[in-house]
Amino acid sequence: MDITNASTEAPAAPLALALVVASDREGRFAPVIADWFRTRVAERPDFTLTVVDLAETRLPTALSYGPDPAVSAELARITPVLEAADAYVVLTPEYNHSFPAALKNLIDRHYTEWRAKPVGFVSYGGISGGIRAVEQLRQIYAEMHAVTVRDGVVLPNAHGQFDEDGRFKDPTGPDNGAKLMLDQLAWWGRALKEAKSARPYAA
Repeated sequence: MDITNASTEAPAAPLALALVVASDREGRFAPVIADWFRTRVAERPDFTLTVVDLAETRLPTALSYGPDPAVSAELARITPVLEAADAYVVLTPEYNHSFPAALKNLIDRHYTEWRAKPVGFVSYGGISGGIRAVEQLRQIYAEMHAVTVRDGVVLPNAHGQFDEDGRFKDPTGPDNGAKLMLDQLAWWGRALKEAKSARPYAA
């Protein structure tokens, strides 16, 4: 065997994945689901994870065109994370057949950051599991020139799926869903990153 022609290409660097935790309500269930999702990503050498938790931000809902030091300080903390990400996962509940206002506020304050990057969803709620919120978000992210992946994690009646220690009673379905979604995010994230390095994306 001639080993002189063997590939010496180094393994690809991990993709930067940003998890956006959309709920900012008091007493929210989102941290329990976010902790579970972190464990799924921790098993993946193809991702590094950063969390943007909207309960920890102070972005006013009124959009101002003038200078606002408080807003500027928050954006200085959040925007670089979104800009540096190669892919996103949005963890969202469903409120009244839609998603939280805090998430729309975050999206509306960022435009180019999402562009030509993949987005996956982990949703939860009542009987629908948040799928109505996700369907609306797919339309919004298409407007932002992002690519939403097909598979995600849907958690109907999420509170009842976890035990008192915050662990899934039966993790099979959610774990499989997370793997499918992360596999698709890895493929799209790598493909879009390589495409943009060869030719800048033109909106």
